[in-house]
Amino acid sequence: MRSLLTLVGWLILLVLCWPLALLALLLWPLVWLVSLPFRLIGVTFEALFALLRAVLFLPARVLGYRAKA
Repeated sequence: MRSLLTLVGWLILLVLCWPLALLALLLWPLVWLVSLPFRLIGVTFEALFALLRAVLFLPARVLGYRAKA
């Protein structure tokens, strides 16, 4: 669904302002490459917070606490 919306948005941009649409098409791989380190940092922090949460909730799990669904 997201790909379809992206395609439709790009086609609308192509009709309204074709030089900007072509520039966006050419620069998209560069933007993707620049964003890769930030994605890796995000995954790392997500894993770090999951580990911290598991360590903090370990005593409660050992003692048998179960959250209500």
